[in-house]
Amino acid sequence: MAARLAGKRAFATGAGQGIGRAIVLAFAEEGAEVVAASRTAEKMRDLPEHSPSIRPISLDVTDGPAVARAIRDAGRVDILVNCAGWVHNGTLLDCSDEDWERSLDQNVTSCFFTIRAALPGMIERGSGSIINVASVASSITGVANRAAYGASKAAVIGLTKAVARDVIRTGVRVNALCPGTTQSPSLEARIATADDPEATRRAFVERQPMGRLGNVKEMAAAALYLAGDESAFTSGTIMVVDGGQTL
Repeated sequence: MAARLAGKRAFATGAGQGIGRAIVLAFAEEGAEVVAASRTAEKMRDLPEHSPSIRPISLDVTDGPAVARAIRDAGRVDILVNCAGWVHNGTLLDCSDEDWERSLDQNVTSCFFTIRAALPGMIERGSGSIINVASVASSITGVANRAAYGASKAAVIGLTKAVARDVIRTGVRVNALCPGTTQSPSLEARIATADDPEATRRAFVERQPMGRLGNVKEMAAAALYLAGDESAFTSGTIMVVDGGQTL
């Protein structure tokens, strides 16, 4: 059976770790050429060892001109994955101006930059899939200590639906993937900084009705579906993969 993404080129941000890295590996395994972008090049050094079709690049997704150059240099982009992000931990009253701006810049404005750069080529070719990685902590549900993060991810969902509607007749599809709590390096880092890491870990697990955290391969599998031809009739959707967290 042919690889599901054979002949396609993907551009993925947030490729250094966690869900973004898993998506890059899954796409390459299914035959795609992948431009893997992260601010920290060191985290991606080993990616070509997994597949020669992966090309890592260093990129600050909050730098609009740099994003435009990177997507131009990538050539044809059939699949765009926006997975770069940052989690501010705290309530609105704990959020500084800088934290708020960073949340919006890294989580939402970065999507604006990449979509604006990739979309014209997709429209011209009459095909393309854009996948924005949002979160259930968004317009879907409120999560404690995620005010700035939830607001930014709600904006990602709004952007997804707006662009999907604008391009609905062009052959370009735009969808949002909304993970629940997922085992990842960023989650581990947040747990490690807690006053009681073990209690914090238990709390993360206990809020999942399935009794466990998600894993990055499960999120990559969902992204693979949205990227491929199997989802050709799917646009503007919010795919929730959260172990029942928001039931």
